[in-house]
Amino acid sequence: MNAAINLHEMGQSLWLDNITRGLLDDGTLARYRRELAVTGLTSNPTIYQHALAGTELYDEAIAAAGSERSSEALFFDLALEDLRRAADLFRPDFDATDGVDGWVSLEVSPLLVDDTAGTIRVAAELHAQAARPNLFIKIPGTPAGLPAIEESIFAGVPVNVTLLFSCAQYQGAAEAYLRGIERRIAAGRDPVVGSVASLFVSRWDVAVADKVPEDLRNRLGIAVARQTYHAYRALLASPRWRHLAETGAQPQRLLWGSTGTKDKAASDVMYLQALAAPNTVNTIPEKTLLAFADHGVVSGSMPADGGDATMTLATFSAAGIDLAALAEQLQQEGAASFAKSWQELLQLIDGKRAALKQGGSGR
Repeated sequence: MNAAINLHEMGQSLWLDNITRGLLDDGTLARYRRELAVTGLTSNPTIYQHALAGTELYDEAIAAAGSERSSEALFFDLALEDLRRAADLFRPDFDATDGVDGWVSLEVSPLLVDDTAGTIRVAAELHAQAARPNLFIKIPGTPAGLPAIEESIFAGVPVNVTLLFSCAQYQGAAEAYLRGIERRIAAGRDPVVGSVASLFVSRWDVAVADKVPEDLRNRLGIAVARQTYHAYRALLASPRWRHLAETGAQPQRLLWGSTGTKDKAASDVMYLQALAAPNTVNTIPEKTLLAFADHGVVSGSMPADGGDATMTLATFSAAGIDLAALAEQLQQEGAASFAKSWQELLQLIDGKRAALKQGGSGR
């Protein structure tokens, strides 16, 4: 038995942090589900930018679309074709877990990051267009995103809250989810609306790598994750949540994102081993998933009380790291990075359309 299966048996869902048409066409994704206990996946603009670049897998669909579709509309057509297939592949996992597992994710345009009303509208449109019960709409947990998350949950749109970097940002996303569910109950609606809250981990360590002593390298992201896991467990034990659970509501699960090791001197499975925890999700880059299955070790679960997180975070503060300011910076940088990838993605589609119209390859 490989370590990926061990994580799954502990109660952690493993979702692939990647999607390409090739993974679907050649059976690789089905094999990962079968052999590595992968039970879902996530996508984002950067992933799709890489998926479309340097390949002809999407050229036929791009050429067939003609010129009447905008580049953005065409992208969502392409992505939803892939994600519907992936959702169907993971549908048995969704059904077997009563909707807890087996999800795929599609992000709203990153250009809507400061547009609450636009995010609400587009999230509902994409959810309806997808026509799959196990497809999340990704909405950033930014100041403008939080009210959009609440409204989307109230409207019955499943949400993957993305771009969370701190315990406080996670708690804001959890509050938005809870309010949405409470409003549904008050309105006599079904309280079951799926959601996950995605905390990005490794970017913390990249951000402080040259600002802290050697003995603190690669420790900040895991400490933030432990602090957040403690808050997550406390929320699930709270009277407020227990009341909602009694109505049939499902918890918004905590998801670990950005779990590939960026430091070449560190273990390539460092984060997966540290983030092992039941009732959570880990979205894993393909390379990291394969490495963990090969030589990862599941030695225990993350401590429910956060372990040494408070002490470790205090050490970083003493070393001059303003954790609250850095969390805000990382969220803003993440949003800017996705917006850049989004614009490059649409430019790539435009370039392929032009080349295909002239009878050439879209590569």
